[in-house]
Amino acid sequence: MIKEWFKNWFDSPYYHILYHQRNDAEAELFIDNLLAYLQPEPEASFLDIACGRGRHAIYLNKKGFSVTGVDLSESNILFAQEFQQKNLHFFVHDMRNALTGESFNTIFNLFTSFGYFDTFDDHLLALKQFNRSAKPNGTLVLDYFNTTKIMKHLAPTAFKTIQEIDFSISKEVLNNQIVKTIAFSDKDINYSFKEQVKAFLIADFEKLFAQSGWIIEDCFGDYELNPFDEERSDRLIFICKKAL
Repeated sequence: MIKEWFKNWFDSPYYHILYHQRNDAEAELFIDNLLAYLQPEPEASFLDIACGRGRHAIYLNKKGFSVTGVDLSESNILFAQEFQQKNLHFFVHDMRNALTGESFNTIFNLFTSFGYFDTFDDHLLALKQFNRSAKPNGTLVLDYFNTTKIMKHLAPTAFKTIQEIDFSISKEVLNNQIVKTIAFSDKDINYSFKEQVKAFLIADFEKLFAQSGWIIEDCFGDYELNPFDEERSDRLIFICKKAL
């Protein structure tokens, strides 16, 4: 069985080399704006699904909330677990599987940490599992890229040199997926990884949410929570409530 692309790429040290510039200040601004909008109770609990190395979860915990972060990548979770403390926990988990035990007031799925699977049913299954993990009247925040803008401005090729590694990056649209191929050599070994993310539009999410027990309450287009504009916005950020 071929290993799913994200299981290879996200567990690779080269993923973090390529994306080393990820901005903690931007992540913290987003969390601050979400908290101002959501107005959670002080005792509210949060689940950060596909948390990566935990930058959102760690900051959220610093704001005083109980946070659990889960991610498929063992290396990401090992890194995040260095920051574990009371009310901040991390463990390896596939979002398509049931999460047993605690339920949460708010569930985060941030920075396009969705759309990775081959089938509609797998994406629907993941959202159903999110729903099962939410308390009654729980909230889901799902942050995706704006597919319309991405496809309109897709750069076919790009080159980056980071830590003396020359990354060659190509992008194309195949089978309703935005496919990025990352090729490079290091220590005389050639590598090639792919990122394959579904080109989901609002209508696709409306269908997925309706079938998985979520009701869309709001939609924003950037981390400052400005209204979504399909032509101009960089992000597609949904605020959903668990259906009664």
